[in-house]
Amino acid sequence: MIIDLHTHTFASDGVLLPSELIRRAIAAGYRAIGITDHGDETNLEDLLQRAIKAAQVWAENADIVVIPGVEITHVPPDRIPALAARARELGAKVVVVHGETVTEPVAPGTNAAAVRCPDVDILAHPGLLSMEDAGAAAQNNVYLEITARKGHSAANGRVASVAAKAGASLLFGTDTHSPGDLATVDHARKILLAAGVAEDSIDEVFTNAEKLLNRITS
Repeated sequence: MIIDLHTHTFASDGVLLPSELIRRAIAAGYRAIGITDHGDETNLEDLLQRAIKAAQVWAENADIVVIPGVEITHVPPDRIPALAARARELGAKVVVVHGETVTEPVAPGTNAAAVRCPDVDILAHPGLLSMEDAGAAAQNNVYLEITARKGHSAANGRVASVAAKAGASLLFGTDTHSPGDLATVDHARKILLAAGVAEDSIDEVFTNAEKLLNRITS
């Protein structure tokens, strides 16, 4: 079953209500879903109130675990630690940072700041990831995302290769914005294989999601 800790609602740039996103994830066979809308200092409180409310409403539904969180997005790197810490204070269970994807003008140094921040769980679509930053991710238990998102996925091969050399842990994430973005296990496996993840390592990627889910819900 899919554990996907990187999705969006119309609280940022997604197109679905939290309830519809969650219901569609249940129908797709998801075990857990993270609601991680794009956030900065201007909207963090509102986003987390919405995500926490969604998690509370669905808490009695045994079919899925809903994780409230945020994706810190296009924030100057030196502000990432304080914003991630504030997200934790406000109740974020998962903190994602929008990495230096090759398709957007993310500030240089974002990857470096994210993987060295104790309050960050996932560096999403990190683009032209450096060996140094992958090593820091391994040391600080920050997961690196292999993404299903069109455009962002252009660097999946590099991320998988550098992560393997540095001993960093990978996660699969859809970065869902619309209904068709949710993935099946078979689709996730194909994306991981296309990224160059060894076939005998794919189960480890899914196990990493399980480990992170256990960490943030314990």
